[in-house]
Amino acid sequence: MSEVFALGVDIGGTKVAAGLVDAQGQIVKRARVPMNATGDAESGLAAVIAGIRELMPSSAVSIRGIGICSPGPLDPRTGVVINPPNLPCWRNFPLAERVRSAYNVAVKVDNDANAAGLAEVLWGAARGYKNVFYATVGTGIGSGIILNGRILHGRTGAAGEAGHMGIDVHGPKCPCGKKGCIEVLASGPAIGRRARHKLASHPDSLLLQMADGDIQAVNGEVVSRAAQQGDAVAKEVIDETLELIAYWLGNVIDFQEPDVIVMGGGVSTMLAPYLESIRKRWIGSIVNPWPEQVPLLLARYGEEAGIAGAAALCE
Repeated sequence: MSEVFALGVDIGGTKVAAGLVDAQGQIVKRARVPMNATGDAESGLAAVIAGIRELMPSSAVSIRGIGICSPGPLDPRTGVVINPPNLPCWRNFPLAERVRSAYNVAVKVDNDANAAGLAEVLWGAARGYKNVFYATVGTGIGSGIILNGRILHGRTGAAGEAGHMGIDVHGPKCPCGKKGCIEVLASGPAIGRRARHKLASHPDSLLLQMADGDIQAVNGEVVSRAAQQGDAVAKEVIDETLELIAYWLGNVIDFQEPDVIVMGGGVSTMLAPYLESIRKRWIGSIVNPWPEQVPLLLARYGEEAGIAGAAALCE
């Protein structure tokens, strides 16, 4: 009997990435097609269908369901994509229903952080844990909360947006409209922005040399490399970032007390050497008396977290 796969689809503003995922969470086949985010709704749907069709051109591939990660806001119960800013082609679009009618299989839709967190529980770093906080740190900061093996969606499906937890009421304004969100303070762009600000008084920093003299080219990656070479400004920026993230995750522990915290996203690779440093900052600085018992782990899935997460929705 042939193996039955889950098919995961990850929708972005410029591309649709899809993959066949086996029972162990391995992505065994991949597809990538352009996404027309500014066209009409049917053009956007056509891109999703094209990605799926590349993976199952005939009935030779057996799938148990199609999972889709889409930018939100969306309703995970109905699979309706409501009004995502970077997918203007869809407004109250019944994505799950349309894909289901095309392929006659179960279809689930959720946001990327929720789905990626579920993939880590099923196949990744959080396997064996029931209550999980998943943080994705990259261009933005997102999160997914898994309680007793299920995604916490809240009353309307909008729960779990801990990336927009405010930690500084006097902080900079986030694109979401709030002030001092962890996203606007500690995401990849925020790290680069803070480093560029410091260069005004430290023009001899290695950061500027690594960016070939172009201050606008100083980003999180440059900061990471400079810190590894001992640059004082870069190390200060890293230390500030660790302090912010530790403060944020300390709040999460006091609020949720997860069994484990898993960190993914593009910036997580940069932060990987400092995970233990983040954990040490919790001790004595939060209400919970046992923060040292909460592991902080690097996610299994990197750039393909969206595909794996989407497939996990089918389990």
